[in-house]
Amino acid sequence: MSSQHTASHERASDESAPDGARTTTDHGVVRRWAEARGGRPATVAGTGERGEELGVLRIHFPDAGSDDQLQDVGWDAFFDKFEGSRLAFVYQEHTSDGAMSRFGIFVSRDQQV
Repeated sequence: MSSQHTASHERASDESAPDGARTTTDHGVVRRWAEARGGRPATVAGTGERGEELGVLRIHFPDAGSDDQLQDVGWDAFFDKFEGSRLAFVYQEHTSDGAMSRFGIFVSRDQQV
């Protein structure tokens, strides 16, 4: 699958949630969110299954410090793994004080928060 996938599944979590978290499977939303914050697609070194190039997915924020465990990858490979693992992205646009948030995690589509 390529990064041209445009799943339109996006929902706000419980409206009473104080953190304003949202969930999406839309590749464009994930990419725009990450790039707006200086993030790049990455994988955690050594976490891939046998025969898989990519392991656990992360968004890498280089200006937040060095993390030797993260390896940058291309968006196409990133979204191939995202789809193959049936992941969703739970993210926050802004913190409670209105600042741009970098909170984002990947969860199973079958066990969304």
